Amino acid sequence: MEDPLDNLGPKKLIKKHEFVRVIIQCLYSLGYRKSAVCLESESGIGYKSDEFETLESHIRDANWDACIDRLNRLNGLTNETRASALFLVLKQCLLEYLNSGDDSSALEILRKKISGLEAGKDKVHRLAFGLLSFKELGLDKVDPDVINNFRKKLLIELEKVLPPPITLPDRRLEYMVEMAVWSQIDNCVFHNSVDAISLYEDHRCDGSQFPTKTIQVLTNHRNEVWYVQFSNNGSYLASSSSDCTAIIWKVLDDGKLIQRHVLESHRKPVSFVAWSPDDTMLLTCGNIEVLKLWDVETGTCKHTYGDDGFIVSSCAWFPDSKRFVCGSSDPEKGIYMWDSDGTEIKSWKGTRMPKVLDLAITPDGEKLITIFSDKDIRILNVGTGVERVISEEHPITSLSLSGDGKFFIVNLNSQEIHMWDVAGELLSPMKYKGHRQHKYVIRSCFGGLDSTFIASGSEDSKVYIWNRRGSKPIEILCGHSMTVNCVSWNPKRPQMLASASDDQTIRIWGPDVQSR
Repeated sequence: MEDPLDNLGPKKLIKKHEFVRVIIQCLYSLGYRKSAVCLESESGIGYKSDEFETLESHIRDANWDACIDRLNRLNGLTNETRASALFLVLKQCLLEYLNSGDDSSALEILRKKISGLEAGKDKVHRLAFGLLSFKELGLDKVDPDVINNFRKKLLIELEKVLPPPITLPDRRLEYMVEMAVWSQIDNCVFHNSVDAISLYEDHRCDGSQFPTKTIQVLTNHRNEVWYVQFSNNGSYLASSSSDCTAIIWKVLDDGKLIQRHVLESHRKPVSFVAWSPDDTMLLTCGNIEVLKLWDVETGTCKHTYGDDGFIVSSCAWFPDSKRFVCGSSDPEKGIYMWDSDGTEIKSWKGTRMPKVLDLAITPDGEKLITIFSDKDIRILNVGTGVERVISEEHPITSLSLSGDGKFFIVNLNSQEIHMWDVAGELLSPMKYKGHRQHKYVIRSCFGGLDSTFIASGSEDSKVYIWNRRGSKPIEILCGHSMTVNCVSWNPKRPQMLASASDDQTIRIWGPDVQSR
C-alpha cells in the first residue's frame, strides 16, 4: 500500500503513483513518447498496469488460453465487464482460427465459449453471421500484418472496457483539468466570455464582460414601449409600442443601433413581435387587432391575418420559417396555425378551450408550450398529441424559452420568476426573486453565454439580472424612469442587453469597462 505521506497537494489528496501515471499517459497522448519513456524509467511507474501488460503479451503471442485465464482471474470486475472483455478476446481468437483454416476450433469457440457468455444472444448471433459471411466471401485469409492490426485494435478496445486501475480512461489528465476549469467557470457568477481560460491562475470574472452600463438610449417611439426582441442572428432588434408602431433596428459592428424601418399600418398599440428563425420575416401583434407579417429587408407588410375582432396575445414560429402559431386571450379563438402565405393549417378552439396568454415553440419544433387560464402551463407534443400540464399557484403573465429549448421561465404576479425544464425532470421550479411585479405584464428572458443568465423588467423602473444557479439578483440596472416592460439579450453578443419601458425609451446595455 502506498504511504499516505507520499500524497501530493496542500490537502494530501492526490496519490503520487496515480498522478505520475496519468502524466505519463498524457505525454503519450500528446506525442511526447521520449519524455513519457524517460519518466517511466526515472519514476519506476509504468503507464500500463502489470495486469494489462500481461494481457498484452498474451495477445501479441496469440496465447489465447493464457489470456482468457488471466481475464478470469482479474479481481474487481463485474460479471458484465468480464463477459465483455472475454467476448472481445474470443472474437479475435475465432477470427484467427478461421484465418489459419482451423474451422473446427473456431466452431467450438463459438458454440461452447462465446455462447456461454453473458454477452447477449443478439450480439453472439451478429458475430456468427458476420464471420460466416466473411468466410463465404473468401475474405477469411488475411495478411499477417492485418492480423497484427486486429490485435492492436483488440488492445485498444480492452483498454476501454477494463476499469481502473487495470487501465486508465482515455486522456484522463486532460479530462480532470478540464473538469477543474469547468468547475471554476460554473462557480463564477459573472462568467460571460468565450475567451479561453488560462491555467496559470484561478478563474474569476470581474464583471467587465457584463452589460451593466447604458451605452445607448433609443427615443424614436412616441409612447410606452411594450416589447423588444433581438433577431436570432443578433443583427437586428425589433420593438413595439403603444404608439401603434413597431421599429426594426440595425445593430452596427461597433455595437450602436440605428433605425432601419418603422412599421406603421397597425391602428392600435402593438404588443408583441416575433422573428422568423431565418430572420427574413417579422410578426407583429396588435392589441385587440390583426396580426401582420413583415418583410425585414424592405419593411413592407406581406400579409394580414384575422380581423379587427381577433385578439392575439402572442405568436411563435416553427423552425422551418414557413409556419407559425398564434394564441388568443379570447377562449372562442384559441390557437391558430398558419403558413407565411396566409393559409390556415390547423386550429384549436371551442367552448372548452381556455384563453391563451402566451406561447412558445421549442427550436426542434416538437413542443408547443402555452400559458392557459392564468395559472396553467401546457407542454404539447405537436406530433403525438401527448401533453403535460404544470399548475402554478399564482397568475402567470409571460413565458420565455431558453436558446437550446430545454428550459423555460414564467413571470408570476407574486413577484417571482420560475424556471422549469421542458423534459419534465424538475419536480419543482428554480425560483428567482427581487424584482417588482404586481399588476402589469412584465417579461423576462434568458441570455448571456450559454443562456447562463436571466434578466427581467420590473415595476420599479429597474432591470434585474440573475445567474440561473442563484435566486438573488447579481446585478440591478438603473436608468429607466418608469416600469420596464420587457428585456431581450442579444443571442450573438453576450454583452448586449436591451430593455423597453413605459418611459418611451429603449436602453441598450453593455459592459462598463472603465469602472471595472
